[in-house]
Amino acid sequence: MNTEPFQHTPLFPVYAELGAKLIPFGAWELPVQFRGIKEEHLAVRSAAGIFDVSHMGEIRLRGLHARAELQRLATNDASRLKPYSGQYSALLDTHGGIMDDIIVYCLEPEDYLLCVNANNTETDLRWLQDKAGSKAEVLDESAAWAQVALQGPRALEILRNCTDRPELIQRFMLLPRQVAGVTVLAAATGYTGEDGFELFIPAESAVAVWRALISAGEGLGLMPCGLGARDTLRLEMGYPLHGHDISRETTPLEAGLEWIVAWNKGDFIGREALLRQKQEGVRKKRIGFSMVEPGIPREGYPILVSGRAVGKVTSGTRTPSLPAAVGMGYVPIEFSRPGQEIMVQIREQPRKARVIPWPFYRKES
Repeated sequence: MNTEPFQHTPLFPVYAELGAKLIPFGAWELPVQFRGIKEEHLAVRSAAGIFDVSHMGEIRLRGLHARAELQRLATNDASRLKPYSGQYSALLDTHGGIMDDIIVYCLEPEDYLLCVNANNTETDLRWLQDKAGSKAEVLDESAAWAQVALQGPRALEILRNCTDRPELIQRFMLLPRQVAGVTVLAAATGYTGEDGFELFIPAESAVAVWRALISAGEGLGLMPCGLGARDTLRLEMGYPLHGHDISRETTPLEAGLEWIVAWNKGDFIGREALLRQKQEGVRKKRIGFSMVEPGIPREGYPILVSGRAVGKVTSGTRTPSLPAAVGMGYVPIEFSRPGQEIMVQIREQPRKARVIPWPFYRKES
């Protein structure tokens, strides 16, 4: 039993006034919901939601050889990054297993900010420091930053109410902006499938910036959102969650993330194992599926084909925007094609489902 006190983000003081329901999340105590998961989810799809994601880790990698080290340590091609740009990437072990999926931002030449998953921050930090050695400086800056996600079709309109020219921040760009007199780093990224921004805020100014954003969203449908809606939103898009849908037990090829592997950039940790897997053929694959028969798929439930267990659900639930429950999991490659009928064993009762491509939710054009 964990007897250590929970960690709290710089925005913890606003939770009580917003009626947040708190839950443990690793070492953190975070809001799972404010008004309700369904209401918050639908607000993001129709207007906008604001999330406290300050538990995410921020690691700085800088120095004369920082880019060369990043090329060796992560899967994507850092040479494509110019100042104020970012990319989705991953850290692998020597077997090709996904230690973490990350976003890398280039602040200046040879100066990078890595946004990493909260529960992996300490592990990532030690690993990066060990592998980089004296060739690059690796610093944990997590305590210095708060992070807020503003997501939804009205996110740009809301941000325009409290800062200058947010429309210049294109997808995966990171630009400094003034909000409530505070210089923040605004990135056009997110985990919901909607347009929006993630703001890196000096920790001591988090509450002031949060209140400014709330004020800017008055009358525009902006709603505080918790981890529950964040999870249903990302699931509708088929976005993997580390520790569940991806882990050291899965490779980018198995997870459908080969697009973040830059084969032509030269050697990187895990490349040899991935090449071998690519040559031999991937044996299992992450799939998305939709329930045909009633039932809610949950993590760990067996996936069956012809009465035989072939895999397990890694994420699944009934989401507010879809007519049927959906999920993800891993199955042998021969059962991974869209249209494949599978069964999910829900409380000892097999229920019919069908493999479908993601995103499960698609915006109306």
